[in-house]
Amino acid sequence: MEHYFCVVVSTPLLRWNPLGITIAGTVGIPGATANQLNTPVGLFVDPFNTLYVADWLNHRVQAWRMGASNGSTVAGRANGTGGMSLSELQNPGDVALDSNNNIYVTDVSNQRVQFWTNGASSGITVAGITGSAGFANNQLNMAYSLTVDPNSGAVYISDTGNNRVMFYPSGASSGTIVAGNGTAGYGTTQLQSPLGLHFDSFTNSLVIANYAANNVVRWLLGASNWTLIAGDINGGKGNNSTLLNFPFDVTVDPMGNVYVADTFNNRIQFFLADHTNGTTIAGITGISGSNSTLLNVPLSIALDSQLNLYVSDSYNHRIQKFLRY
Repeated sequence: MEHYFCVVVSTPLLRWNPLGITIAGTVGIPGATANQLNTPVGLFVDPFNTLYVADWLNHRVQAWRMGASNGSTVAGRANGTGGMSLSELQNPGDVALDSNNNIYVTDVSNQRVQFWTNGASSGITVAGITGSAGFANNQLNMAYSLTVDPNSGAVYISDTGNNRVMFYPSGASSGTIVAGNGTAGYGTTQLQSPLGLHFDSFTNSLVIANYAANNVVRWLLGASNWTLIAGDINGGKGNNSTLLNFPFDVTVDPMGNVYVADTFNNRIQFFLADHTNGTTIAGITGISGSNSTLLNVPLSIALDSQLNLYVSDSYNHRIQKFLRY
């Protein structure tokens, strides 16, 4: 699949091969067999480079060991059927692991976050009320994304439909608002359908893909407002190097560089720390497709310890890996 006629995308000290390698799923063919995915969304890469995939329309979480041709189901039903029981999921949006390889899943359409002990056949609800959307501190409304403090087990949740981010300490039955005020808007105290989250331990802040505001923002924990990282401060969308078009996910590397799934521009943007001009490191701006250089609605991203890039190429029903040189 790799051909080295390509022009290498580069930044100072960082560059990636723009030819993606399919490491999970079957390009363009959705399905529920062990080698297939159906609209994959959230990703997590563990220290052994096992890839965990929130397999949205198969209502399951799949684990793909490095080099494997098939995934194994670690949460939800392997046959792709959804439901509300503790052994089932209904549209999982994101997945994260703690230091003991326990699994946290945003069970979006069930309005809850589920916790699956490593190796368990069913989960327990650690946030939200099954089937009950709401604005109370013990409720969620289409919560898509989460990030976990791997040591304490505390969870930060993008409560997307409520335009806020919630914090749940380990064992808590209700959360507290740590970002947003619950009303949608473009002001610096508001969020507009927040999705992807990254906890930046170096700055004690959350980096948030502020999806419907077409920007990525930083919210210091304890602060009452955000500061802009990327995109337009007033919510304008676009496809040049400073603008975004409904960014779905974000992650940050140890050097503070920011990576954005710029979903409807069909590209992954890279922003050097403290820079507002992005570089496209995967996909081609404004062009969707299924060859090795193209993406079709990329919804989530992850990095491994070598800064290889993983992309949920959702409408191609595959996960693409872009190797760092």
